[in-house]
Amino acid sequence: MRRTTTEQRHENAGDIDNLDVGAAALILFEGQIAAAKAVKAAVPAIAHASTLLAQSVKSGGKLVYCAAGSSGLMALADGLELPGTFGIPHDRIKILLAGGDEILKELRGGPEDDEDLAAKDIAEANVSDKDAIIVLSASGTTPYALKALKLAKSLGTHTVAIANNPDTPLLNAAEASICLQTPPEVIAGSTRMGAGTAQKIALNMMSTLMAIELGHVHDGHMVNLIADNEKLRQRARNMVMDISGCDTATADTALSYGAGSVKLATLLASGAKDKHTAEILLESNGQKLRPSLSMLKEGEGSELKKV
Repeated sequence: MRRTTTEQRHENAGDIDNLDVGAAALILFEGQIAAAKAVKAAVPAIAHASTLLAQSVKSGGKLVYCAAGSSGLMALADGLELPGTFGIPHDRIKILLAGGDEILKELRGGPEDDEDLAAKDIAEANVSDKDAIIVLSASGTTPYALKALKLAKSLGTHTVAIANNPDTPLLNAAEASICLQTPPEVIAGSTRMGAGTAQKIALNMMSTLMAIELGHVHDGHMVNLIADNEKLRQRARNMVMDISGCDTATADTALSYGAGSVKLATLLASGAKDKHTAEILLESNGQKLRPSLSMLKEGEGSELKKV
C-alpha cells in the first residue's frame, strides 16, 4: 500500500543527522515555509468553513473542536483563545481531545483509534444541529476524528474537516473540506511539524474570518475582546481613541459607561446619547460597529451629548 504524503520521506532529509546544526536548521526552516505555502490553495475552503462557523454562532450554537494527538493541540490553541480575543462565550466552545484532559499530561497515541470514545465525547458535549464541529486529522483517517465527524453530521451539525492528505475519508465526509496538502515532513511522519504549522495557520484564518463576519473586527481591531488585564485595558482604550478620534479621558469614561465594551464605548465616544442607544444601534446592525457608526453620523440616536 502506498504511503500517504505525511508518511513519506523528505527529499532533503536523507543525511540530516550527518549535517552541521546550521545546515539542518535551514532544512527545517524551509520545511516550515513550504508547509505554510500549502495553505494558499485551501483559502476558498477556509473562507467557506468560516461562514458555517459564523452561522452556528449567530444561531446560538456551539463551536466544537475535535482531534487527536498533535492536531488536538492545534485545535486546543485556537479554541481557547477565542473568548479573550473575540469575546465568544466560554460555554459556546467545546474542545474534544481523544483521551480527554489527561492526554495533556502524556500525549499517548492509543485514544486516537477509539471510536467508542468519540461517540461518548460527542454525546457528552450535547452536539446538536445548531452547532458546528471542526475535526482535524493530518492523515485524514484517524478513527476517533472520523467517527466524531460522522456522528455530528448525522445530528445535522455543520461539519468542517481539516486534513493534510487529499481524498481521505475525513475530507470526503465533511460539509466543508480543507485539504492542506503539505509536502513530506523533514522528519517523516512527524506531523507536529509541517502539517501542524499548516493546520494552525488554517485555524487562525478560519476563526478570524468568522469573527469578522460576526462583527468582532473593525479596521483591524479586535473590538469584542475581553479586557481582563492591564495590557488589554490599554488596548481597549487605544481602540476607542483610534476609531472615534477621542482623547484618553473620553475613552476611559466611555469604557466605564459601556461596562468595558469597546463597541459600546466607541459609539458613546462618537456621540451616542447613552448606553441604551448604543446597544440598540449595535443590535439593529448585527453587532457590527461600522454600520452602527454610519447610522450615528446620519443622526440616528444622536441627541448627542458629551460622554
